[in-house]
Amino acid sequence: MHFVCTCNLLPYQPSFNGFSCRMNTKEYNSSLALELSYPDLVINIGEVTLGEGNRKMLQKAQRDQEKARVTQAVCALLNSGGGVIRMEKANKEERRVELGLDLEQSLRDLIDSSNLQAFFEFDQPGRSFYIFVKSWSGHPFAEDSSVRPRICSLSSSLYCRSETSVLPMDSKDAFDFLKKRKAKILGKEPSGESVNVLNQNLNNLRLADLVFQKDHIEHGEILPFPECQFIEFKQFGTKHIQEYVKSIIPQYVSGFANSGGGYLFIGVDDKSRVLGCAKENVDLRSLESVIAKAISTLPVVHFCCSEPGVEYRTKIINVFKGRELYGYLYVIKVQPFCCSVFSGNPKSWMVNGKDICSLTAKKWVGMMTGPEPELLSDLAEAFESQLSLSHRPPLCRPVYSKKGLEHKVDLQRHLFPVTSDPLRYTPESLWTELSSEHEGLEELINKHMRPFSQGILIFSRSWAVDLNLHKKEGVICDALLIAQNSPPILYTILGEQEAGGQGYCTRTAFALKQKLVNTGGYTGKVCVMAKVLCLSPQCTTECLEGAVSLIDYPGSYSLGDTQQVEALLQALVIVLLGFRSFLSDQLGCEVLNLLTAQQYELFSTNLRKNRELFVHGLPGSGKTIMAMKIMEKIRNVFHCETRRILYICENQPLRNFVRKKKICEAVTRKTFMRDNFKDIDHIIIDEAQNFRMEDGDWYWKAKTITQRAKGCPGILWIFLDYFQTSHMCPSGLPSYSCQYPREQLTRVVRNADDIAKYLREIMQAIRENPPPNLPSEYLAMSHEAEWVPGVAGNITIKDLDLEEMIIYVADECHFLLRNGYSSKDIVVLFSTASEMNKYKDKFLKEMRKRKFSQIDDESTFTDANLDSVRRFSGLERNIVFGINPSTAEAAIFDNLLLCLASRANKHLYILRLSN
Repeated sequence: MHFVCTCNLLPYQPSFNGFSCRMNTKEYNSSLALELSYPDLVINIGEVTLGEGNRKMLQKAQRDQEKARVTQAVCALLNSGGGVIRMEKANKEERRVELGLDLEQSLRDLIDSSNLQAFFEFDQPGRSFYIFVKSWSGHPFAEDSSVRPRICSLSSSLYCRSETSVLPMDSKDAFDFLKKRKAKILGKEPSGESVNVLNQNLNNLRLADLVFQKDHIEHGEILPFPECQFIEFKQFGTKHIQEYVKSIIPQYVSGFANSGGGYLFIGVDDKSRVLGCAKENVDLRSLESVIAKAISTLPVVHFCCSEPGVEYRTKIINVFKGRELYGYLYVIKVQPFCCSVFSGNPKSWMVNGKDICSLTAKKWVGMMTGPEPELLSDLAEAFESQLSLSHRPPLCRPVYSKKGLEHKVDLQRHLFPVTSDPLRYTPESLWTELSSEHEGLEELINKHMRPFSQGILIFSRSWAVDLNLHKKEGVICDALLIAQNSPPILYTILGEQEAGGQGYCTRTAFALKQKLVNTGGYTGKVCVMAKVLCLSPQCTTECLEGAVSLIDYPGSYSLGDTQQVEALLQALVIVLLGFRSFLSDQLGCEVLNLLTAQQYELFSTNLRKNRELFVHGLPGSGKTIMAMKIMEKIRNVFHCETRRILYICENQPLRNFVRKKKICEAVTRKTFMRDNFKDIDHIIIDEAQNFRMEDGDWYWKAKTITQRAKGCPGILWIFLDYFQTSHMCPSGLPSYSCQYPREQLTRVVRNADDIAKYLREIMQAIRENPPPNLPSEYLAMSHEAEWVPGVAGNITIKDLDLEEMIIYVADECHFLLRNGYSSKDIVVLFSTASEMNKYKDKFLKEMRKRKFSQIDDESTFTDANLDSVRRFSGLERNIVFGINPSTAEAAIFDNLLLCLASRANKHLYILRLSN
């Protein structure tokens, strides 16, 4: 049976990562309500009969209905980060009873294991019964611990042929089938398996095809072939012929299509004798329509670029008794399918918004076979995995970091070290600041920490903001306790008791729990308790009694040892430091990178105390990434709509790049000076070293806009790097000594080793002969530069004439594309826009001679692959060609060269004109 259950998913609605849902048909009226006051997914499924004896007394229909409710809710929680199922005992008794053998077996079937405690814990206070559900995490199968389906499913709805039977594929079989089929389509596994099997049955198939071509046959005739893997015999029966045929079509067509094709003969018994169907018992036109509709509605999922449905042919063969027409033999010839054919959508559910939804076949396959990307060898040399998905919860995304940067383990030990010392408060600077600002806070915190001897208490001015949620006014701070022999506890400290404080704490704790599992990849049993504390002496303990979750979680939800504590803190590192990687667009799925410790320290800056800030960052230190992260933080700290945050840069390509993120309004400096921005409260300026005064004083205008709200100025952060100055005109920036307060980003994380070495050489040349508009105080910053080693790359410098240069670029691009790169990885940069316009047609014409489009769909070069150094400032590519770098202002030649070279992640080509 299929059921649909809706629940009011409050107080928090988790992200579904873009997966759409299909709701099954309602077959009975049931509402699954989420309990409103818990920081976890707690689904109430109503009354269920429990206890083996009690369940045996039920009618089968009711027993199956209750089992389906339990199964669907459990599957949804397994696939959505875990949670709790609450039910009431329908048998009206408070004594403890067992769940019931059929219910226990349904849970074992879901996880494909007899070890229920691996995923479930049970409790039954009074008449309530709780099932505590841990997130699905690629539970290993006994036969092969390396093979793990990505999600939990009651049924795959995939079929295959085995000998003379059509068999449903369980999760393991479906996972293996899909992986092999995908590998074959992508050319990573030898094809021809189905051909070899077909050869073994070639004679039977040839004989079946001869029968398929007949127009008539004799009743009782024995067909000259038996049932086999590619031939199935079914009888019509005498009643409800259309319903019967419609019921068998999905599994047999799916089985044949997924197993090399075959014939379904309807009207033949299992001894190969033709019986047919009496003509008076069947309406052929109606039967044809039923079969066509049944096959056309079968879900199909493609790994290849084509999108055909199931290919089949039907044949109605007249069956005679002597010279009289007796009836009909119906034959369906199913062609082998390139990818996968389902009998229906899989039986697999997830929580999405306010509903429990069944996944479509397409989304189910996407989750079963991904989204772990296969990095190209060149990328694999540059990045290392921080979070492999092979054993992780279903909604996790892959996490990578550039080789040479801190691993999540190193970041955890740096930010949240676990020691044998007494309970530690961190960050110490924030704790000192908070305790000095709020009288009584230290006493309040110490009082509530007395039961905990070891662990770490992590303070934040708003854990909600850290989790990309809105901050609540009136919250002094939040503190997350991670300690042994205790579940994680999130404390929200209020100045005064107020309505909404508990809801805020609960929503934040819920978001944290979901992110620890679904983003951080934590695979243990975990909950986050939510507790509100109040500084006001009028606020008594009694008025906050409801602050702690009323669900008494089992002891297994407490952190047991140092290893569990560190694993949870490493998941927390991914939650706090993760950001969407630029690799996502290249790989076709969402991938996360991690901030460095230096970047995270900047991100943790108190915006209310640093409303204006100058951020000086060396080339490749992540200024644009930090600009985008800060805008997200502004939105949450100030409850700010995106239309009230303005991003300003000098160049259109960078503006377009940021505009696509939909986190702010984005304009160029020229547009900023031309238009009125009456709705803007906060401004972020990027690549400010290249701004000019030609259209007016942009700094004065930006400062005026952000300070027009009396008593509550907006944010004005300015990111710049004087080493990449590309002109000699006045920039409009305040003098270096007036750029206060300021922060520095000195860790260069972008470029491969050889390119980084070249950048150091250019920076040395700039130090020795700086342009007049580069502040002398700024030169010292280069001595603090930290270059992250460990990534192979190359730099090529050649002197060529123009014709040789054009041919060389085309040949190299052709080579790179044939070795796995995409045109999106490549940019050709000229010194000026006028030079680009002068030569671009010649370069594009030569590139297109190589017929790149025959390599793959993303190998066609367009105008987007050509730009000028100045316009491309702030962006990056794996491969950069610099065409005859030069400037009319000799004093900034090295700066231009530095800006050009720093755009390249892996391969840099500097091609100079020889004449």
